[in-house]
Amino acid sequence: MLQDFPIAAPAARGPGSCVLETERLTLRRPTLADVPAIAHLANDRRIAENTRRLPHPYSQHDAAEFVRAISGDSGETVFLIEQNHAPLGMVGIDRRTPDPPELGYWLGVAHWGQGFGTEAARAVIDFFFEESDAEHLIAGARVANPASRNILEKCGFQWSGVELHRFEALGSSTPVDCFRLTRGVWSSLKNWGSSTRRER
Repeated sequence: MLQDFPIAAPAARGPGSCVLETERLTLRRPTLADVPAIAHLANDRRIAENTRRLPHPYSQHDAAEFVRAISGDSGETVFLIEQNHAPLGMVGIDRRTPDPPELGYWLGVAHWGQGFGTEAARAVIDFFFEESDAEHLIAGARVANPASRNILEKCGFQWSGVELHRFEALGSSTPVDCFRLTRGVWSSLKNWGSSTRRER
């Protein structure tokens, strides 16, 4: 899910000021107009069980609250993943805690297994390292979710251990494989594809 960008824009610009484009995808900031599509995609237990913060069922109210929450200075940089103007899922970076910034993503079930996750993640990882001076990025995947681990490994993340994390839809904690990507590894891999950035 990562792609190469031209010269980085000033770090003060927010996620709403640009659009990321990859070979097949467009990534942009979600708006309230996207709420029905987001709720439709996310309202699947198979997604919620692999995503820490998604409740199940997932309603339009949940989607609207999320879009409103990320519209300001929330500490999250979130993009809606689209192909030909059709939403596929979400990807973003969470900086809300003192912990290192964390990559997160999910795709609608109909879009699994087609490489969209890797392509979108790569675009956002490039955006993150080019827009910040952070030295590393973390991510996690349920031990029972090999597809998500595969995405992280394709993006250069290295396994760093197993932790227990609570998943809202499960109502309990479950083992999560933890991963870390350093700026040095990203820099050595960043020619994995081509993407562009459109200023908005």
